[in-house]
Amino acid sequence: MARIQIITIITSLLFLFYISKLIIKGRLREEYSIVWCVCTLILVIFSFWRSGLEVMSKLFGVYEAPNLVFTACIFAILIYLLHLSVVASKLHKQNKQLAQDIALLKEKIYREDGQIV
Repeated sequence: MARIQIITIITSLLFLFYISKLIIKGRLREEYSIVWCVCTLILVIFSFWRSGLEVMSKLFGVYEAPNLVFTACIFAILIYLLHLSVVASKLHKQNKQLAQDIALLKEKIYREDGQIV
């Protein structure tokens, strides 16, 4: 086994451990950790399986294996950004609704008590 393989395997496993530690501490939500865990497991698989990248590039019809890595990363980033945009839009809508509800409650309290809260 080559030195770079050992370094990659150890680094990937340490990163997987760090992700699980963040989940346990509550600093990373489970829904977001899935992407990180899957990407790290893919790195571990390709670290053990040296010719795997070339096999996959031939399967997809990509001439150079590194181009497959860049294409897959760009595609994964775009999917993840789309997901984050949907989540941000949902949170914006909920925040707006919450602010309106608070304003209505303040108005109701003001009318009942005759005081500004």
